[in-house]
Amino acid sequence: MKKIAVLGSGLLGGSIALAVQKRMADTAVTLWGRRDEAIREAQQRGINGATTDIAQAVEGAQLIILASPVGAMLQILESASLVTSLAGVIITDVGSVKLTPRNTLGDVVEKSGALYIGSHPMAGSEQTGVGAACENLFVDAACVMTNDFNHPESDVVELRQFWEQLGCRCYLTTSEDHDSAMARISHLPHMLASVGALVGLKHPDDAVFAGNGMRDTTRVASGHPGMWAEILLRNKKALKEPIEETITHLREMLAMLENSSEEDLIKILNDAKVLRDNLT
Repeated sequence: MKKIAVLGSGLLGGSIALAVQKRMADTAVTLWGRRDEAIREAQQRGINGATTDIAQAVEGAQLIILASPVGAMLQILESASLVTSLAGVIITDVGSVKLTPRNTLGDVVEKSGALYIGSHPMAGSEQTGVGAACENLFVDAACVMTNDFNHPESDVVELRQFWEQLGCRCYLTTSEDHDSAMARISHLPHMLASVGALVGLKHPDDAVFAGNGMRDTTRVASGHPGMWAEILLRNKKALKEPIEETITHLREMLAMLENSSEEDLIKILNDAKVLRDNLT
């Protein structure tokens, strides 16, 4: 690819731009953002192609990466389609849900002659903004890709190779299966971290006693509330079952405590330990 355009100047967008500059020396990369302040910060971070001019950002790009909140992607892509031809351009995104981009972007992608292949690099952070961007953010991160519109395998391979150049391990699935998996391994853990912070830190003075257990289990609760509210609401259908399972397990453990059921507690804690120990 001769040129890649990243539309969205937050943590992920900035990290992609920095990673491309480091790992793909023969490829030009532009980073577009709405706010002058964010673009100035991106330029200070060494992102040479940072701009608030969307026409300048997308002109001549073979790959456009939507790195904005999911709810803003359609408007941004429509704006891009008005200032340059998207015919044959691969459009991807970095959204934490995949059904919403697939369903909302489909019409403009089809009308413009572009190709939409979804992406979700599992490389976020509780930090936000381009100031937190890191050129090595994607090293050894899983990247889930979707090709629900059945575009040619050659285009999927091209996008896969892009993510692999940034350091990702790539996997292909459907948007439905992606959102179902993310509900359990990403979105539910964020909810549990938030609940853990609400309950565990109910009395702020107790925080002086907190050790790594509290810090580790509640770390992601420091993520951007607005961004996470959008993610949870857009994946609410897939989240219903794991939330109900969580409530069931908590009720079971509460009953075990009330009944002093040490053997049952040991079993459920050991089952959880085995699953966690197998996490690579």
